[in-house]
Order: sequence, then structure tokens, then C-alpha cells
Amino acid sequence: MGEGSAAARHRRIGLLGGSFNPAHRGHLNLSRNALKRLDLDEVWWLVSPQNPLKPVAGMAPFADRLGQARQVASGHNRIRVTDLEHRLGGRHYTADTLTALRRSFPRLRFVWLMGGDNLLQIPRWERWTEIFRTVPIAVFDRPSYASRALCGPAARRFARHRLPVGAARRLAETKPPSWVFFHTRLDPSSASRIRSERAMSSSQTLAEQPPELATITALTARTRPRRTPHAAPRELLNLVLATLDDGKAEAIVTIDLAGKTTIADYMVVASGRSARQVTALTEHLEAALSPRARIAIEGKTQGDWVLIDAGDVIVHLFRPEIRSYYNLEKLWSEALPDAEAARQ
Repeated sequence: MGEGSAAARHRRIGLLGGSFNPAHRGHLNLSRNALKRLDLDEVWWLVSPQNPLKPVAGMAPFADRLGQARQVASGHNRIRVTDLEHRLGGRHYTADTLTALRRSFPRLRFVWLMGGDNLLQIPRWERWTEIFRTVPIAVFDRPSYASRALCGPAARRFARHRLPVGAARRLAETKPPSWVFFHTRLDPSSASRIRSERAMSSSQTLAEQPPELATITALTARTRPRRTPHAAPRELLNLVLATLDDGKAEAIVTIDLAGKTTIADYMVVASGRSARQVTALTEHLEAALSPRARIAIEGKTQGDWVLIDAGDVIVHLFRPEIRSYYNLEKLWSEALPDAEAARQ
């Protein structure tokens, strides 16, 4: 894969790494988005011999995954499927691959591409901060991940280096660490879902099961916990605001996300005067929301920045100095320029 002739600007290459077990249309959609929104010349798919974070069991042979990825990408002349990591030999981590690529192609400008799920888990990667400091990074939203990813350790660590979406077309030329997050409606396809569907299609249906197995399945269904009743988004928002007001939260801001991103309809940002008050507000919200929605909470132990994900409504609770440092409202106003923020 050569660099080609010298051009007016450096050639810009997006790098999409992974097991591709198997490759699917979600990889294609992310690549097309990257080509367009980052002004890239090509996207290279780096098929990994074996992801250290994934089990060997269930992993198709490398040659099969490489060939299948080439079939999926066929007809897209700006997407190249490579066995570069395999040819590097040894146990190469992403940080090693990026170093090798920069040395091999000094005139190319690389951008690392990944989904929101990987932004959330990248602190588990070997020398992950080195990755941020080696190449610019573009993160693309995936269903149900954005709120957690943008509040995760990596997003917090490099919050000051996040660029507005309007600057994305020059990301490849921006000195790292630099990254951008796209709130896009990407295809929900995933390799794990495809593998699961394949497994299900090859198994017997419930109607084909022997009577004793059907009886066990029916008993399991009856003992499975019922889903939490789902409240309307506006109803949830009003409950959140009333609970925060009752708990004497400060500087409450509501950001309307409906129609602008897939992660939620509303985001609420508020402050507590101390970690103790932030924790108390969290507990009040947990008690109020649990009967109405399925919720997930992160950061409660520290009480500096707590995320409460109630599905249609996402709440961020801060100590004042932490809120000022991360300036979440500004980040979201840049990502969603037409979003309306209303101070309560």
C-alpha cells in the first residue's frame, strides 16, 4: 500500500481496527461517515489476528475473517482491508501498530476511528494514553453508548482536547492529543449480534423442543423479572427537576436533545455544593426514578461527577469546581449547535 504521488496536502487515512468477527454493514457505515466528515482519502480496515480483550473461543480463523471483510468492502474503492497487523508479527497492540504505521508512512496523516463502545473501554487497552498522544481520534456514536462513553475515564482524561464537530475536517492535520465525537444515527449492527443470530438460527425452535424442555422454558419465562414500567420522557424530566429542586440542587440546566441525537430526549446538568450533597441528590433521584424507569448510575462513590442514565433522560451531577473544569454544557452546545439549553 504505497503513498502515491505527492499532493497539495498530505493524504489522510482513517484506521479502523478490530477483529471483524465478522465484518458487517456497521463497519461500512462508520467508514463512509469518516470519509465524508473527516475529509479522508481512504479508510484502512486493520483486521486483528487476535484481540487481547476477546476470548479465542468463538473467534473465526484469521484468514476467514480477512476474506469475509474483503467481501463486505468490495465495491468501495476507498476502503482497503489489510492484514498489516498479521504481517507485523508477534503480539502487537494498537499502540505498537500506530507507531509502526507512522514510521512506515511518514507523509501520511492518520486518524484512529472507533465506536462509542470503544471510547468507554479503551482504558483497558495496553498503553491507551499513548494512543491518544500518537494520532488524532474520531469517535462515532453507537446506540446506547454515548452517554456513558462521554462520561468515562478516557473522555474525562482528555476532555480539554476534544474538538467541536465543526473542526472535524481538519482533525487529521491536528496535533494529538485531539479527538472529536460524532452524534450520528449509525447502523445498530454488531458482530456479537450477528454471531448470536447465527447461533439462534441453527438451534431448534421452542415448538420443536421435547415437552420437558418446553416446560422448563415456560417456567423460566414466568419467573423472569418484569420490566420496569416506562414513563414518558417529559414525565421523567419533570420528576427529575422536581427532585433536584427538592434536594436544593444548584444551577439546574435542561438540554433538549430530542431529534438531535439518539442517546436521550433530555439531558439535565446540576450542581451540589459538596460531594456529600451530590451523593444525597443521587440517592434521592435513584429512589424517585427506580419505580418509573430502568436506571444506571456511575460515579456515586466519589461524588465529584455522577451520571444517572434513565434512558430518555440523562442527569449529570457535579461539584461546582468539577463542573466548571469539564464545562459539559459548552461541549454539548458545540456538538449540537441547535440544542436549546434552558436554565431552570
